[in-house]
Amino acid sequence: MTKTSQISQGPDRVPLGMALVIGFCVVAPMLDVCAKIAADAIPVGQITAGRFLVQTVLMLPVCLIMGLSLRLRIGLWLPVAMRALFLMLSTYFIIAALRFMPLADALAIVFVEPFIILLFGKVMFGEIIGPRRLLAAAVGFAGCLLVIQPSFVAFGYVALLPLGTAFTFAAYVLSTRSLRGQLHPVEMQFQTGLAATLMIVPLLWFADGRGWDTFDPVWPQGIYWMLIFGVGFFATVAHMMMTYALSMAPAATLAPLHYLEIIMAALLGYLFFDDFPNGLALAGIFVIMASGLYVIHRERVNARRIELPSAPI
Repeated sequence: MTKTSQISQGPDRVPLGMALVIGFCVVAPMLDVCAKIAADAIPVGQITAGRFLVQTVLMLPVCLIMGLSLRLRIGLWLPVAMRALFLMLSTYFIIAALRFMPLADALAIVFVEPFIILLFGKVMFGEIIGPRRLLAAAVGFAGCLLVIQPSFVAFGYVALLPLGTAFTFAAYVLSTRSLRGQLHPVEMQFQTGLAATLMIVPLLWFADGRGWDTFDPVWPQGIYWMLIFGVGFFATVAHMMMTYALSMAPAATLAPLHYLEIIMAALLGYLFFDDFPNGLALAGIFVIMASGLYVIHRERVNARRIELPSAPI
């Protein structure tokens, strides 16, 4: 029987959950730094494969130590494979974008993902969403355009790649919901990494020597081994931090802290690459953050009114 026990939420665990989210916001941009540097010499597809291979290798002994099963029930093969596919695509898109774009600009565009989930919930699942949240989502997308516009002028279609990450990561989040309670968080990380590795490594093998710029593998030299490992290591640690944080505190409590990731990305982008968003992009970042925080606020308001017979706001 698969162990699916979760850490219980409670007021005493909320500060730890918040600390883990802050840790996520510090660690997650580090994988972007590693990926951006590595992409100068390593194909994007190979970096993506390395990210999931490292995750699989790191999570295997953790699963064994915790006594978790390495076998996946047949009924979970498809949802785990879909979760891995969406995460693999979102990783590929953001690494491809980071080859050219500043960290903060690319990450800010990705942060329209909560608005996409909001709209997916309404269109696909019939969730009731009030006009204020829909308006906030529209404003958030407008902020996204403010970031994309100067980036599109400078980098062309590459500026749209983070939007691809936003959509595929939203699909990843929704697919994760379908697995809630069926797999232990550690087991889920291992199985997702394994499934993604099994998908992308054969593609690299097939592309070898065919001249496909983003998938034709090369032999890393020197520091690039560490950079590829860093992408996988920081990704694994960051995702585990977020997973356990959500098991300790409500998502609505933790969500506002997630926007610290943009600030950290801007700081690291400036320190490592001397990149900083221009005025228009900076305005768009603030619009996206403000709209996202407002959506979170309305979610809290609606949660408090859930038992009242009033219309959603």
